Amino acid sequence: MTKAEIVNEIAKNTGINRDDVLKTVEAFMESVKGSLAQNENVYLRGFGSFIVKERAEKTARNISKNTTITIPAHKIPAFKPSKEFTAQVK
Repeated sequence: MTKAEIVNEIAKNTGINRDDVLKTVEAFMESVKGSLAQNENVYLRGFGSFIVKERAEKTARNISKNTTITIPAHKIPAFKPSKEFTAQVK
């Protein structure tokens, strides 16, 4: 499902103007991205959590040059679904 399909579905179910729904969805996504960028997790009860995970430093291989490189420790965004969400998908 794409963002446009989500917006259309919400607009159809709620009767709210499609443009208003689009602005709301985009504002939600910007809020989540902004919070994660500031290293703050976002918890949505009954849905899941958007969290920042720490990746440890590791050694990797550059196959084309046949050399070893070190990938520094870094942070990545992740989503962890709630138990109710996971049960509903099963």
